[in-house]
Amino acid sequence: MPRPTLSDLIDQGRGVTPADLVLRGGRVFDLITGDLAESDVAICGDTIAGVFGDYEARQVIDCTGRILVPGFIDTHLHIESSLVTPYEFDRCVGPRGVTTAICDPHEIANVCGLTGIRYFLEASAETVMDIRVQLSSCVPSTHMETAGAQLSAADLVPLMDHPRVIGLAEFMNFPGVLFKDPGCLEKLAAFRGRHIDGHAPLLRGKDLNGYISAGIRTEHEATTAQEALEKLRKGLRVLIREGSVSKDLQALVPILTERHAPYLALCTDDRNPLDIAEHGHLDYMIRTAIALGAPPLAVYRAASLSAAEAFGLKDRGLIAPGKRADIAVIDTLEGCHASLVLCGGVVAGDAAYAARRIVAPVARQSVKAPPVTAQSFRTGGNRAETPVIGILPGKIITEHLTYVIAPEGGDKRTDIARDLVKIAVVERHGVNGNLATGFVKGFGLKRGAIASTVCHDHHNIAVVGATPEDMAFAVTRLGQIEGGFVVVDGGRVLAELPLPVAGLMSLEPFEAVRDSLVALRAAARSLGVTLEEPFLQLAFLCLPVIPHLKITDHGMVDVDRFEVIGP
Repeated sequence: MPRPTLSDLIDQGRGVTPADLVLRGGRVFDLITGDLAESDVAICGDTIAGVFGDYEARQVIDCTGRILVPGFIDTHLHIESSLVTPYEFDRCVGPRGVTTAICDPHEIANVCGLTGIRYFLEASAETVMDIRVQLSSCVPSTHMETAGAQLSAADLVPLMDHPRVIGLAEFMNFPGVLFKDPGCLEKLAAFRGRHIDGHAPLLRGKDLNGYISAGIRTEHEATTAQEALEKLRKGLRVLIREGSVSKDLQALVPILTERHAPYLALCTDDRNPLDIAEHGHLDYMIRTAIALGAPPLAVYRAASLSAAEAFGLKDRGLIAPGKRADIAVIDTLEGCHASLVLCGGVVAGDAAYAARRIVAPVARQSVKAPPVTAQSFRTGGNRAETPVIGILPGKIITEHLTYVIAPEGGDKRTDIARDLVKIAVVERHGVNGNLATGFVKGFGLKRGAIASTVCHDHHNIAVVGATPEDMAFAVTRLGQIEGGFVVVDGGRVLAELPLPVAGLMSLEPFEAVRDSLVALRAAARSLGVTLEEPFLQLAFLCLPVIPHLKITDHGMVDVDRFEVIGP
């Protein structure tokens, strides 16, 4: 939609000339007063020209019986974790009312560096929704993993003034900030005074003060109301998260009040098409928060106006003159089911999606893992006391458990009776061929193996299995399909989802990805897996900036001590 002239905006706003488009017959939810007021909404090009009045227009859309709310803003997500390209993400969530997405492409950046970031910058200019990009700050996230690329401050600075860039993405290496790692300080200094997104799970007290003092403005890792309130009091805008694995909404609803809402926003972080199909996206967060008792005004402010303010997007967040025409037409405030969505004055529908220019995908053939056999997954060590990753369903925080696993013939073996199964990470970028093994509790796996190249944030291959033979088979299969998800049993593929773009994204429509995820979940359950979302849960077991125990291609990582501790 072309940007209108000031003359046209003034005339259409005054009603001197007909508006380009009028939404008529609905009630506007005023996020300033909380009122629901019957009103026309006049739109000139991509901008709202008039509201709270009667207007004539060249085109009229009847919204009788409906409520008009500002389009929703997802303030922190990794589009790659939706397992589809930016185009399919656009088509998947736009009709649900999401008109702005602030993404951090650090998943693809960890595979192919600046090539991946530039792909997102170019693709984001072609989508119907407005996708803004934060420049990935932690590639890799720590020194305890092998990624496919390394990005320094010097790599990021040339992109900082790109019109689609907001600032520096989540600074995950919070220990590096606190201990003044030179590379961390260099990036923070380069973006000083600009928006810097945070990532500081469980960080409290004076350490939190030090972290915020480095220029951090927003943060999405609060998992309790107490943690969130401390962060709010210290000046952070808290982004309430509800993803496919990290589900913090219920715990944080008590702070989602009209008093706090100006400093809160909503985000999904990592949410896949199956969860979106079954439950929803930000629309799901909105209706769930209201059902849990949050005031509708507070919830809709967090979903749009407060989000826009937090990230300096002054041109959106309200249905008001001069604001971008991002509008969701919904049934009720409690239901939040959109029947019409405008993104910059464009109807988010088939015609708009068909008209987009498609940017060619990057990072094909990115899986370059070494050949593996069953012998590759032996776990050595003479000590019977063994660190074990304890899964907490619905959280990416893990427990640091210790179990006695006696070596047999120089190998610590899977113990199905105690739900102690092997987990391994295989370096797949062709850098060093590292392979590390450990143990995890909480999958419920009884046989077979599941494996993935979605493995935060280095995106090597992660595999859990009941037998080393199936682990080797699963890893090999991922190389054959250019990465993705696979479930195997007895040397047979039960289900798989190829993700050929950097081993992270499908080239298929989101509906096909959704259907493949249904089959993958069913196949995982047939092996005994009890987790609702086993694949992304597996991916987060490899992220060494989330407490307490994780695994990378370097070995088991004690996140609290920030060091590799071995098997």
